[in-house]
Amino acid sequence: MKPLIHINHLTYAYTSEPVLEEVDLKIFDGDFIGVIGPNGGGKTTLLKAILGLIQPQKGKIYFREDLPRHKRPIGYLPQVKHLDRKFPITVLDVVRSGSLMRPFPFRNSAAEKKAALDLLEEMGVLNLQKNAIGELSGGQMQRVFLCRALISDPKVLILDEPDTFVDNRFEGELYEKLRILNERMAIVLVSHDVGTISAYIKTIACVNRFLHYHPSNRISAEDLAVYNCPLQIVTHGEVPHTILKTHGQHE
Repeated sequence: MKPLIHINHLTYAYTSEPVLEEVDLKIFDGDFIGVIGPNGGGKTTLLKAILGLIQPQKGKIYFREDLPRHKRPIGYLPQVKHLDRKFPITVLDVVRSGSLMRPFPFRNSAAEKKAALDLLEEMGVLNLQKNAIGELSGGQMQRVFLCRALISDPKVLILDEPDTFVDNRFEGELYEKLRILNERMAIVLVSHDVGTISAYIKTIACVNRFLHYHPSNRISAEDLAVYNCPLQIVTHGEVPHTILKTHGQHE
């Protein structure tokens, strides 16, 4: 089986010190990969490279032939804290803007609008369609940007710490939604909370400058030590939680 995305010996540095070094990863149809690692370890940089926002100094990212270069069907849910809340755009227009990346455009604007409204209704924020994006709470904004990612009908969905500003009720709904979406698209999910995502992901990529791929959704403290991934797993009953040991400045 040919991978959707093949990251081959990728190295990237913002300064003289690499943030990512000799990273290798293959993403296949049906994958649900949880990306973990400390702040500053390179997780967000890896996502930026996949999305084409940065160009690696070494190595290359290969995309399968059915992921066209100019309208590559990759959905992206960014971190809310990095968004400009003052940008003058409505919720509905945010969602519709995602359709620009569809490899096969909607037949007309009415069909595009209906698809956007259907997604907003599914996420429980249809009543906010005319609101400015800056008026939303973090959780509401996550719902809207997930709609924007999905309207492009992606083959790969990338989420950068989607649970950071999500309320507890929607967090459960979000992961159940991702489980269903994974039946028709690969998912790459960055998160600090291994305990929460382990019930949904299939494999784990530990990123701390280097990338270590773990072909299971269960990971032990011994594994993390071998992978040089400074996270500490603390278990409360049967529900594991993950606590960051160190924090960096460059991610």
